[in-house]
Formats: sequence, C-alpha cells, structure tokens
Amino acid sequence: MNMTVSEARATLPSVVDRVQAGDEITITRHGVPVAVVVRPDTLRSRRAERAMTVAAMIDDLLVQGRHTTLADAPGLSAESAEALLADVQASRSHRR
Repeated sequence: MNMTVSEARATLPSVVDRVQAGDEITITRHGVPVAVVVRPDTLRSRRAERAMTVAAMIDDLLVQGRHTTLADAPGLSAESAEALLADVQASRSHRR
C-alpha cells in the first residue's frame, strides 16, 4: 500500500496497526517513495536472505578460484612489467 507523508502523519496509529498485522506501507513525497514501513521481523528476514545470497555468491567465486590455475589467468608481458616498474620507480624518485 502507498500513502503520502501527510496521510501517514495523520493516521500513524492506523499505519502501525496495519504494519503489525503484516502489511507493508510505502510512504511517498510528491509521488516519490521515500520510506517503507515493515515489521522488524520482516526486515531482519530480508536482510538475512540478502546476506545468504551474497555469501553463496562469494562461495561460488572461491570455488571457481580454487579450480583456476595461475597459468590460466592472463598476466603481464615482460615489457609491460618493466614499464610498470619504471613508472613506480620514477614516481618514488619524484616524491623525495
């Protein structure tokens, strides 16, 4: 359900009752959503679901990393490495 800030302000006890009953209320200002009122347990559940999704993605990346040898990964050519080293050394000498 959507309501304006003014409507939410005028009917706050009713908003709290509806949220307690399980509704989710989006509050808008000039037609733009600015807040969502939900039960605390709903918010905790959503955060936990997101954290579990991110953890699963990280786990997948770690598994992929374990199965990727460094030889398969692209690397620097000797020329690029020398140029990079020269740039770093030049940068350090300018700071002194």
